[in-house]
Amino acid sequence: MEETIVHAIQDDYPDEFAWCYGCGRLNEHGHHFRTGWQGDKTVTIYTPRPEHTAIPGFVYGGLIASLIDCHGTGSAALALHRKNGHEPGSGEAPPRFVTASLHVDFLKPTPHGVPLVAIGTVTEIHPKKWQVDAEVFANGELCARGQVVAVVMPKTFVRP
Repeated sequence: MEETIVHAIQDDYPDEFAWCYGCGRLNEHGHHFRTGWQGDKTVTIYTPRPEHTAIPGFVYGGLIASLIDCHGTGSAALALHRKNGHEPGSGEAPPRFVTASLHVDFLKPTPHGVPLVAIGTVTEIHPKKWQVDAEVFANGELCARGQVVAVVMPKTFVRP
């Protein structure tokens, strides 16, 4: 398995859409999640920081939900960008998605101090709506499972 994402979809988001607390590269206080392709699946790898502790030794569930959320919107952007004939780094601005629905199942306590690996499977359910099924692993063990329904960001989200 890849240990890093060489070129993530978030690297190509236009500056005005790169402020998300979870995946925005311009948010200095954010997580900076980065999502890329791994074959026909998507992957995000993130090592929790000390402040992401629920109880000593375990990751706060909100971080895991945030990881699944941003992994889902990034995965949808990757899929539509590819459908449109582009890949990350191609010079074309990718589509930007927002979350319509987020569901997370916590399957077991997630150990702290190790990289979390989110793996996604993307399905188009409408030209502007995509579903991403994600699994989050720590030390190779499945800790959480989630589903994101992501929609193409409405033009009304752009500030005048």
